[in-house]
Amino acid sequence: MIKKIFSAFHWRIRFLFSRDLFNYITEYKQIDFLKAFGPLGSFTLIFNFFIWKTFLYFSGNRIKNKYFNNNNIRKLHLGCGVHLLDGWLNTDFSPKSSNVLTLDVTKTFPFLDGVFDYVFNEHLIEHLTYVQGYRMLNECYRVLRSGGKIRISTPDLGFLIKIYNNPQIEINKSYINWVTVHEINYAPFCDAVFIINNFMRSYGHQFIYEEKILRFLMEKCGFEKIEKFNLSQSKDSELCGLENIERLPNDFLMLETFTLEGTKL
Repeated sequence: MIKKIFSAFHWRIRFLFSRDLFNYITEYKQIDFLKAFGPLGSFTLIFNFFIWKTFLYFSGNRIKNKYFNNNNIRKLHLGCGVHLLDGWLNTDFSPKSSNVLTLDVTKTFPFLDGVFDYVFNEHLIEHLTYVQGYRMLNECYRVLRSGGKIRISTPDLGFLIKIYNNPQIEINKSYINWVTVHEINYAPFCDAVFIINNFMRSYGHQFIYEEKILRFLMEKCGFEKIEKFNLSQSKDSELCGLENIERLPNDFLMLETFTLEGTKL
């Protein structure tokens, strides 16, 4: 009898004690708990949600306190994924390490005003809507001290136009062929049209920027002295060599990406 009950509800039990619980509730604001899980399941779901949020709160405080106590130059890395940077407070919405702070960039950052010297994010802002991206940049501005700097690396809409207009150029041709083979299994042949459609709709992309639009958004948030740099290069040594250039072969990340830095004066 017990075995049958467990068999019928094992997926609910596994879900209630998993990381998916947090994602489920935060993504869907209105849930028919009784219909989905029944009275006991609904209570367990909500109870475990608050337990998980409590755990995140105390775990996050531990990570933040340890970082601020051990670093005089404070640097915030948003959306780190598995690319952890030494000397930076690495954060992500779904951390893959216990040393990474859970942080949702679409919400108010859990920091006081003016506590960081640097903020960096790489291939993150394109996963947000334009409005969410604006809010995130406002938060970056808020948590930076006067004189603090932000560095943003993100896909360039212009590169898609270039590979469409000039597919015969060697690096464009190599990129089109590699992406088609590795990521677009439905494409009958290699062509930039498949690359563009895939890039705009896949990977969780919401809004692809080009320099003019991102520069405008940064200025709107208050950033000044905005400059463009190549990957891994900067006038500030603290902002050199940050991008995860090895995640794509053959300089493809450099082909895809543009980088802007701005200063809070």
